[in-house]
Amino acid sequence: MSAKVGFGSICAKEWKSKQPIRPHQLPIYATSSFEFDSIEQGIDIFKGLEEGHKYSRYANPTVDAVAEKIARLETYNLDIEAEAIMVSSGMSAISTLVLGLLKSGDKILTQGNLYGGTTELFLKIFEPLGIECIMTDLKDLNQVESIIQSDKSIKLLYFETPANPTMACVDMKSLCEIAQKHGIKTAVDNTFMTPYLQQPFKFGLDFIIHSTTKFLNGHGNSIAGIIVGKDKALMQQKIWVAMKLAGTNCNPFDAWMLNNGMKTLALRMDKHSANAMAIATFLEQHPKVARVNYNGLSSHPDHELAKRQMTDFGGMLSFELKGGLEAGIHFMNNIKLCTLAPTLGDVDTLVLHPASSSHINVAKEIRERNGISDGLIRLSVGIEDEVDLIADLGQAIG
Repeated sequence: MSAKVGFGSICAKEWKSKQPIRPHQLPIYATSSFEFDSIEQGIDIFKGLEEGHKYSRYANPTVDAVAEKIARLETYNLDIEAEAIMVSSGMSAISTLVLGLLKSGDKILTQGNLYGGTTELFLKIFEPLGIECIMTDLKDLNQVESIIQSDKSIKLLYFETPANPTMACVDMKSLCEIAQKHGIKTAVDNTFMTPYLQQPFKFGLDFIIHSTTKFLNGHGNSIAGIIVGKDKALMQQKIWVAMKLAGTNCNPFDAWMLNNGMKTLALRMDKHSANAMAIATFLEQHPKVARVNYNGLSSHPDHELAKRQMTDFGGMLSFELKGGLEAGIHFMNNIKLCTLAPTLGDVDTLVLHPASSSHINVAKEIRERNGISDGLIRLSVGIEDEVDLIADLGQAIG
C-alpha cells in the first residue's frame, strides 16, 4: 500500500502479517470473504479450476478443517473416504440433507420414536412442501421391506439409533441392505454415540448427521451440525449446493469452539459411559423406578444389538418414574447437583422431562406409543464423580 494514502484509508485497510507463521492452534478465520490476486484467479476459483475460498457462506478455512476432522473420525480404520459439510445446527443438518436429496413427491421412511424436533420438521415443514413422512416400526424388517416395495416414492430411509429418549436401537446393517436393494439412500443421526462409540459407515449408511452442539463439542458453548457422506460427488453437487443456497452454513467461531471440545472426545466418552452404567444400575434397583432405558443394561430389549453396533454404551439414558407426571415434576424440582436444561452431551449432567419440553409438540398418542410417557426422565450423564450423581438422583426421587 502506498505510504501517501490518507489516515482514514490506513485505518480501514487490513494490515497483513509479514511473518511466515504456522499457528499451533487452528485460527478463527473471521472473514466474510477472501481476496483474489487477480480477476483471472477469481474466475478460475469460481469455475473450480483452482482451489481457493471465495465467501464464507460457501466455505471457510476454519469450518473446513473441522469438517475434515469429523469425516476422518467417522471413517477411522474403515476403507472408506467421506466428505463432510458443517452447518449451523443439528436441525440444519437434517434440513439441508433433505433439501439436497429430495423433491416434492418424494417420501421419507422413518421411525415414530424420533427426537421431537425432527418429527416436527418432517410433519410441519416438509410435508406441506410435498415431501411426505411415513412412520413405521423399523425393527420390523419385513414390514419395512413391504412398505418400500409398495411405494416407489420412498427415496430416503432416516433413523436414530439409539433413539431419543428411549434408547431404542435399530439394526443398521439389515436396514441398509434393504434400502440398497431398492435404491434408497440411508441416513442416521449419530449424535448420541459419536464416531468414538459407533461408526455407521461400517454398516452401510450413506449419510451420517450430528448435532455437534452435543457430545462432539461437549461443553455447551456453541451450536452447529454436520452432514458426512460417502458419495463425494453427491455431497459436492447436491448437499453443498443446498447448504450454500439455503444459507445453512456453520460460522467459524462455532466451528473453532467445536474443534477445541473434540480434543477431549475420547476421554469424555469413556467417563460418560462409565458414569451412565453406574447410574443405570442404581436406578434399576430403585423401588420408585418402573423402568430404565440404557443400552448397557442386559434388561434393555436392544442390549445385544447395541453390543454389535457400539464399542460402549454412551452417556444417555432415560427412566420411568412410578407416579407419572406428578412424580416427574417432583423429581425435576428437587434436583440439586444435576442441571435442568433442554440439551445434552455437556460435561455436566443434564436432566430433561421430554413430555414437557423436547416432545411437548408431539401428539400425546404418538409420544406414549413410542415409550415417552408423562413420567419419563431423560439424563445426559456428565463426567462428575459418580457417587455425587447417584446421591443427587436418589434424594430427588425421594
